[in-house]
Amino acid sequence: MTADDTAPASRGRVTITEIARQAGVSVPTVSRVVNGRSDVSPQTRARVEDLLRLHGHRKRPAASPARAALLDLVFNDLDSPWAVEIIRGVEEVAHAAGVGTVVSAIHGRSGDAREWMRNLRSRASDGVILVTSALEPTLHEQLRILGVPLVVVDPMGSPAADTPTIGAANWSGGLAATEHLLSLGHRRIGLIAGPPRLLCSRARFDGYRAALEAAGLSVDDTLVVPGDFRPESGFTGCTALLDLPQPPTAVFAASDQMALGAIEALRRRGLRAPEDMSVVGFDDLPEVRWSAPPLTTVRQPLADMGKLAVRTVLSLTRGERPDSPRVELGTELVVRSSTAPPRGSS
Repeated sequence: MTADDTAPASRGRVTITEIARQAGVSVPTVSRVVNGRSDVSPQTRARVEDLLRLHGHRKRPAASPARAALLDLVFNDLDSPWAVEIIRGVEEVAHAAGVGTVVSAIHGRSGDAREWMRNLRSRASDGVILVTSALEPTLHEQLRILGVPLVVVDPMGSPAADTPTIGAANWSGGLAATEHLLSLGHRRIGLIAGPPRLLCSRARFDGYRAALEAAGLSVDDTLVVPGDFRPESGFTGCTALLDLPQPPTAVFAASDQMALGAIEALRRRGLRAPEDMSVVGFDDLPEVRWSAPPLTTVRQPLADMGKLAVRTVLSLTRGERPDSPRVELGTELVVRSSTAPPRGSS
């Protein structure tokens, strides 16, 4: 056994930042060596590799056409079919490109996010796709220092100007859902809204408001109830609407899961959709085609969003910049059997 073999145990593991300092190079340069990139001079590469071996860091094999890259796909939560659709799109493109994917959930907790960042550094991911999640500014800065490209899908807020984002046309989707109910003759239209901290929730609400105002109606605050995209909040929200002295004749739920919860609330009251209340959702998850009744909804291209996110982050790893840092994919109203004219209309 050589002195180098025993060095990691005796000295202990040091950070990439310290290795960069000892090598007299930047942290991104060390990250490029760790990731097996070719854009480092032979002399610098040799110096960094010596320090990596000395301190017990594993270096990736040198880049080659056969080398499988690694991407991190990070959600706030994974307890929704919505997340599964994103993963399906990501995996399809990543697999075709020979790229591995690590899926994580940080549950909105800073401790989980910091643990994820520690794990990311240890496995030296080539890029990160962040889905409807928020990272502390310090963690965003760490990604920048490490030279790890970041793409945000369905951003919670407004990310940095140089961070590419991919979303859906949520405003036009909310508009289309509400216009459909108006076209059927509904005038008291409830809204089970999504979490207000999310841009997509606010955009869907704004589309709902715009459709009402275009029809000469104002938003009735008593017809807007909060939700969190989960079925339970759809059930609770619809129950609250049914308890009003004059319930709405239709409801737009800002997610399919909440729409299914609303239909269950109707069922428990001995009521049915669309006979007693029309219901529209948002997402077009696979299961809503088989719900009772099949759900009218706004199709959000979730899998396509995942596919585009992989293509974008891989282009960033090649040093390419997207034509536009903000991309919105189109939404589409899908009319099924959960909507009809209000009872008694001619």
